[in-house]
Parts: sequence; structure tokens; C-alpha cells
Amino acid sequence: MTPRSDTLTAPSPATPLPGTPAAPSVEARILGLLLPHHRTTGPGTCDPGAHPEQLRQIRRFTGAGLPVLFTLPGFPCKSPNPAKVLGHLPDEGERLSLAFLDRLCARIGEIYEPGARMLICSDGHIFGDLINVPDAHIDAYGDALRDLIHDLGLRHLETFDMRHVHGDADHDTKRALVTEAYAPSTDSLRAQVRTDEETARLYRGITRFLVEDTAGFTGTRSALQRECRSRAYGVIARSRAWGDLIADCHPHCVRLSIHPQRPGAAKFGIRLLDSADAWATPWHTAVLRQPGGEARLMRRADAEKLGRLVLRDGRPSHFEAVA
Repeated sequence: MTPRSDTLTAPSPATPLPGTPAAPSVEARILGLLLPHHRTTGPGTCDPGAHPEQLRQIRRFTGAGLPVLFTLPGFPCKSPNPAKVLGHLPDEGERLSLAFLDRLCARIGEIYEPGARMLICSDGHIFGDLINVPDAHIDAYGDALRDLIHDLGLRHLETFDMRHVHGDADHDTKRALVTEAYAPSTDSLRAQVRTDEETARLYRGITRFLVEDTAGFTGTRSALQRECRSRAYGVIARSRAWGDLIADCHPHCVRLSIHPQRPGAAKFGIRLLDSADAWATPWHTAVLRQPGGEARLMRRADAEKLGRLVLRDGRPSHFEAVA
């Protein structure tokens, strides 16, 4: 950095004129690219200053001149409910979401030369037994996801899943080891649900998903809800365990979430595609493309009433609205 001279000179382009606001930092500019896609349960804000934790996380990289690393737990597997999704493999929802994330990283590279990369941390195996999805389907989904990233040339994206953890142990053993090492107790989660609205909202949302995704239950509706409320605590505990494991493996990262997050939270909730439901994800829905090309997430049963099924490479991909 060139030392400043005491000689009075015209201000450089990087020096604001007296009385003019300072130019935003590179951290604020990077965060500004994410803010239009913030997934939050409350009022959103376009002010980067409302997210000091994310500014701090980004500054770890910009201060060292390194590429910004984002970690995103998600892309676990498809819902087991055929009324919600087109099958157990990735489709247009994942294709569009991955392309969006890669494009976001590319835009960061336009304003910050070292650029950015995104680590997709597929969390299907950590709670697959609780959501009644077989490990073979989760493996197939993960393999197809990596193929999609490769085939689309999404060079800013990488993947991480349970197969990178604890060597050659089977999935049940890996789940037990990660849960034992990182998961909070059910009692502590119950206390948080009673006292913290964000945790309570997450608990209600996951319970709703579990009820919707459970097929072949022979008991009463109330019995199903009780059973799903119990499983919801397990899903939250293991999800937090997975998040803490990621943080240990990648301690310096910008932590993203597919769940809504309030401004100021340690994680930044990010919306992948448009949906009327703040909790909707590509793995719980199908894509309906509007006549103008807009893609919306909705239940398969609803989308097929509004459009025709489109195949890609012989597999169901999405629906196109009938004009």
C-alpha cells in the first residue's frame, strides 16, 4: 500500500469526497448479491449491516485474498411421497438450483477476483432412516447430483456427504458415530422448542414434512402426528450434528441454510427457487414452468393439474403449464 503524502492532492477514486458516503466494502458487496435471495421468516432487509455474522465470515476470506467458501447442507434425497415429487433422482428442480448457486459464485468472481466456491453438503444419510428413504436411493441421488454438476459444467460447485466420513463403515455405523459426537439431547431440544420461536418454527415445519411424507401408515391421524413429532426431534438433532461436523471439517466458511433464518443468525437462509411456501425445496416438490419460462416449485399433484409432463433423457423432469 502506497504511503499517503502530506501534500494536498486531489482525492483518489478510492477516497470518498468530504460529505459523501464511503463506498461499500467488498464484503458488503458480496453479501449484497445474496440478499435478494435471503430466505427468512420475518421481514427481510437489503442492508448488509443487518448481517454482521455473515460479513465477519466473508471477511475471513477477503482479508486473506482467498476464494470465499460457502457451505450449504441440503440436497439430501427426494421425498418418499410420490404426490410431491417425480421420483427418487434429481430433476429440473435440482438442475435449476445448482445452476443458480454456480451463477451466484460466478457473480461474486466479477466483483472479487479470487472468486467463490460452494460446497454442497448432502445430508440425506444422516437422517435417512428417520424419513424412511433407503440408503441406496440416497446414494443414487448423490451420484446423479455429482453427474449433473459435471455435465452442466458447474465449476464453482463441489459436493460432500457421509461417504466422505468415517472411512468404509456402513451407513448405520456412521450415523451413530456422528450423532454420538455432535447431536444435542432430545431434552435440550424440547426446552428450545418451548422457549425459542425459531426452533419451534423449525420443529413444526419438519413435523409437517414428516406427516406429508409418510406413506402406508395404518394408525389414526393423531397417532401419525405423535409419531412424526417424535421423529422430528431426531431429524433436528442429526441435522445439527451434521452442521457441526461440517463446521469442524471446514471451520472457516460462510454458513448457508435452506431453512429460513432471521437477520443476524449464524447461518444465512437462501432461497433456491421461487415458491409460495417459504419451506419448499426442490427435493420436496416438482417444477412447473410458466409460459414465460418462470419456474415455480409446487407439489407434483398440483403441478400435473396445471401442466404437461416433460421428459429429459427419458426421465420425468418437470411440468410445463398449458396456456
